[in-house]
Amino acid sequence: MADVLRKETIGGALLLSATVVALIWANSAWAGRYEALIGFRFGPSALHLDLSLAAWSADGLLAIFFFVAGLELKREFIAGDLRDPRRAAVPVAAAVGGVIVPAVVYTLVNAGGATRGWAIPTATDIAFALAVLAVVGRCLPAALRTFLLTLAVVDDLLAILIIAVFYTAHLSVLPLAAALLPLGAFTWLVQRRIRSWWILLPLAVATWALIHASGVHATVAGVLLGFAVPVLRRDNSEGPGLAEHFEHRFRPLSSGLAVPVFALMSAGVTVGGLSGLSSALSDPIAIGVMAGLVAGKPVGIFAATWLTARFTRASLAGGLAWIDVAGLAVLAGVGFTVSLLIGELAFGAGGDRDDHVKVAVLLGSLTAAVLASVLLRARNRTYRRLYDAEQADLDGDSIPDVYQNGPEA
Repeated sequence: MADVLRKETIGGALLLSATVVALIWANSAWAGRYEALIGFRFGPSALHLDLSLAAWSADGLLAIFFFVAGLELKREFIAGDLRDPRRAAVPVAAAVGGVIVPAVVYTLVNAGGATRGWAIPTATDIAFALAVLAVVGRCLPAALRTFLLTLAVVDDLLAILIIAVFYTAHLSVLPLAAALLPLGAFTWLVQRRIRSWWILLPLAVATWALIHASGVHATVAGVLLGFAVPVLRRDNSEGPGLAEHFEHRFRPLSSGLAVPVFALMSAGVTVGGLSGLSSALSDPIAIGVMAGLVAGKPVGIFAATWLTARFTRASLAGGLAWIDVAGLAVLAGVGFTVSLLIGELAFGAGGDRDDHVKVAVLLGSLTAAVLASVLLRARNRTYRRLYDAEQADLDGDSIPDVYQNGPEA
């Protein structure tokens, strides 16, 4: 089961299924039960953890998702594609452009209004985007997936920084300082390659609880814990390091539980029929979010990629064409998990604005996925024909033109 849950298509399918269930449930005759479920509160109030089920999913389960993202980020920086600055420059610049332009688009649409949501359309959902690419692009170059993965990983890092800096309302210094103690102990142990869960898990939970109590969004704890784990083996020998080991262990928990449950708790918005949908889409907040995802993301990513390749020594990976980058830039507009999270942080959970953000994120992500599927499927057919032609030549099924008209040719 764990091996199945590690597949990108399965994680994306679970995420999509949870979203559909939430939407149907929230707009059915049992909508009251859905509201009661996500509003159910439990946890010790003395530790500031008397939270609703929706809050536990956003603050608790998503910390697992960001822990895995932190592991992946560090592994990319230490031993992956981000290790070589020249190779990483293009997708890193693309990620930065894919954050700046959507934020500008949203701000322009909402100038003088609800500009606090500027960061909502800046995020790319790794699980959804990679799942779409895996389904529609089986014959696309491997470099395209590496480009998307690097872009999405850097995008996640920027989203984490945005959450920590711009969406921390009240900061309590004492719990934040106290969090350094379990975090330091966790770091000391993993640096010595200790992997015993009964030692590390209590320290990780303590770090998460103290950061949550400080006012900083608790998902930041997941990233810090992920960054603490070493990537390379102690003796620098070949083989998976501790970061890869933890990523292998926790990815099924992230893709099979944390992210789908968050989607189930967060995506259930009551649309209210066509009139409700029309009302939501007439809100400048929703317009800004959709414009940022569908237009701002592709423009920002493609422009940053072209400018970096044009005016620096960096270049596209071998085998990629600009039309491939265009399709990938559109696909990066699938901003689901982190976009929903930032929407809740910006406008609060359960209000009209939050509902409008959810509608916009869902429709914008769906539009980006459909448009990208059309572009990438067309490119996939092109690469498939090239592959089939090469295989035919290797098998001797096709005769070069020079031999078809006799020896004289």
